[in-house]
Amino acid sequence: MRQILLSTAKILVSAALLYLALRKIDVSDLVSRLGLASVGWIAFALAMALLQVLVSALRWREISADCGAPLSVAQVLRYCIIGSFFNQTLPSSIGGDAMRLWLVGRGPAGWRAAAYSIFVDRAIGLTALAVLIVASLPWSYRLIGNPHGRLALLLVDLSALAAAGGFLLLGRLQWPWLKNIRAAHHLRACSVITNHAIFNRKRGWKMAFLSLSIHSLAVVIAWCVARAIAAPVFFTEIFLLIPPVMLITMLPISIAGWGVREASMALTFGYAGLATSEGVNVSLLYGAVLFVVGALGGLVWIFSGERAERGPAPIELAE
Repeated sequence: MRQILLSTAKILVSAALLYLALRKIDVSDLVSRLGLASVGWIAFALAMALLQVLVSALRWREISADCGAPLSVAQVLRYCIIGSFFNQTLPSSIGGDAMRLWLVGRGPAGWRAAAYSIFVDRAIGLTALAVLIVASLPWSYRLIGNPHGRLALLLVDLSALAAAGGFLLLGRLQWPWLKNIRAAHHLRACSVITNHAIFNRKRGWKMAFLSLSIHSLAVVIAWCVARAIAAPVFFTEIFLLIPPVMLITMLPISIAGWGVREASMALTFGYAGLATSEGVNVSLLYGAVLFVVGALGGLVWIFSGERAERGPAPIELAE
């Protein structure tokens, strides 16, 4: 019952925010701006979205090996594309994570290794995104002159950095009582793995490259859809505005980020002195590209051998 209520609440949040965002645009005008010249840009955006899935899969493969759940390139790529389908059909990106957890956890690696790999993957992605945003703050402040916009950007990024920093610090604490609390024990174990993945001299650069590539590809996708409708926005502006929106969209309060992404894009575009309607237009097309990739993931799921398996076993994290 509780899960039904939470899902219903997220659907309502998406619907309400989408309604408010769509009031700012003329849908017929958006459709009229999509012509033959747009096809190439949309196709390139789809290609970049698929490349993003591949890069995400490669990063997860590195992490899953550290967690004791080694996977082949074919496996992680298949699991990630399937996860993209469930990202579009279940609340936020939790649906895709849950599916990846089930696909790995039912195998020899077990549920604990699978859960660790998903959590560490998310933690590294959040950390990289927060670092990217704080590194670009000097240029973001030049673009965003609105004091409320600057404050909102700073608070969002500081919150993400605080969460990431606190999580990484947990792995370096040697307090014995942490082992006596089951949740803290598993959280600390994930933190230790994350620290090793990020600060390892031999492989840390690879983790940083893959993580920053994933976020950069999101910027490229947004730029492509902006060019598809000839939106009056520069690449540098997209590069500075998209990462904070991605960070906010990570909040599990909507369905696949719909509504939250559009409202956030409208706000950030407005704070930067750009047309809020263009922010919504770009966000809708960005979401449409992800939806198409999710649909491809659905086809992979339908024809995959994993679909024949019935129901995941109960998840038990061993001590």
